[in-house]
This record gives sequence, structure tokens and C-alpha cells, in this order.
Amino acid sequence: MITLYGWGPMFGCPSPSPFVMKADIQLQMLGVEFTRAIADLESVPKHKAPYVIDDGQLIEDSNFIRNHYEAKLGKGLYDGMSGKEIALSWALERMAEGQLAKIMAYERWMKDDNFNKGPAHFFSDVPEPARPAVLKEVRDGVSMTHIGEGTGRFTEAERMKLADWDISTISLQLDDQDYLLGDQPTCADAAVAAVLISCATEFFDTPLTGLIRKHANLPAYIDRMKARYFDHVTWPEWPMPEPVPA
Repeated sequence: MITLYGWGPMFGCPSPSPFVMKADIQLQMLGVEFTRAIADLESVPKHKAPYVIDDGQLIEDSNFIRNHYEAKLGKGLYDGMSGKEIALSWALERMAEGQLAKIMAYERWMKDDNFNKGPAHFFSDVPEPARPAVLKEVRDGVSMTHIGEGTGRFTEAERMKLADWDISTISLQLDDQDYLLGDQPTCADAAVAAVLISCATEFFDTPLTGLIRKHANLPAYIDRMKARYFDHVTWPEWPMPEPVPA
């Protein structure tokens, strides 16, 4: 039995992680039958989700999950696409994940109100006396990561300008099509839509929501992808914990 490990609906999204959403969509695109289970990050070497266990074999990271099943099934998500379409697809994925997703994560983790409302819940099982120190250590680590890769070195205005350029480019590519490359979804849609869903949620106070909604075609695209790939999906119960004191 194949199991995808991640998290189900939270923060107004089908998953709090765009990469879990991406892996879920791509497995569906490949026709893989699988179950879903809550991730245990301490049990896997990379300490990240998504990951799958396929007949006892662990595969981590959404890209390597896709690669594993393409090799196993003898078919791929690029099948039938031209070289230029493949190049465009990969460029769109890398733009969404390489910059826009990082800005989205910064909004959630580095803004106090957003963090306390959202990611802080991931640590609700930490004993109360130790929790403030753990939260500080985690956020300091996230901050250093953002500074190291560059996102944390920009002002908010600069981050939003970069995000606006990415979002506007996606809107231009989508145009009046149902999906990024035409009337059928492709692997590019799995990655890009997952990041857009994460940016567009109104659960958090972030300018990203408005940057998406100013493009008439993007909210409809997001709704289309959610209806196609997540309306029928059920994850194991993982109720939102009680609010974590700031």
C-alpha cells in the first residue's frame, strides 16, 4: 500500500504545505492509488513533508516522489508535451517554488500575528514551560534561513514587488485558458496552483491575498484546481489545537 504523508486542511487551504498539495495532485495525475496519513517529521531523515512510503521504501520531496512513480509506472507527466512546453512548465514551477513560496512562508513565520495564529500551532504539544524557548529557537532558525537565501534581506515592499511580478507572470501565462498550458491540467498546474492557494488564503493577514485577487483569472483558476483535486479528498483527523499563547 502506498501512503502519502503530509497534513490535511488547515489555514483555509487543503494543506498548510504547498508541497504536500503538489505531491497529492501529481500522484492523482499519474493515476496512483494511495492513502493519506499525518506526517511524523522526526521519523524521516530530511524532517520535511511530503514523503511517501511505497512497499516499505521511503521517498522524500515532491519532485523525487514524482520521479519515483514516473519510473515505476513507465509514464511521465511530460508525456505528449513539446520541448518548449517542458521548458516552460519547469520554469513556472521553479518560479513559484523558488521565490513566491518563500515569500509566502516569510509572511506566515516572520510576522508575529500570523505566526501566533498559524505555525505556532504546530508546537502546541510542547510543554508550556519550554514552549516560548522552543518557538524562539525555531523562528530564529527560520529567520536565518530566509536571510541566507535572500528573502529576509528585502524590505516588505521589495518582497511584495517580487511576489507581484511572479503572480502577474502566472496570470499572463494563464490568460483565458482553464489551465496554464491549455484546456487540461499539467504538472505545472500542480506546483503553481499549490503555491497560489497558499498565498491566496484569507486566514493570514498578508498583501499576497490582494496581489492574487487583483487578477480576475487567478481566483477562478484556484477554485478550479481545488474542486478538481481536493473536493473529494479526505485526510485523517488532525484537529486544530487550541490557540497557542503569544
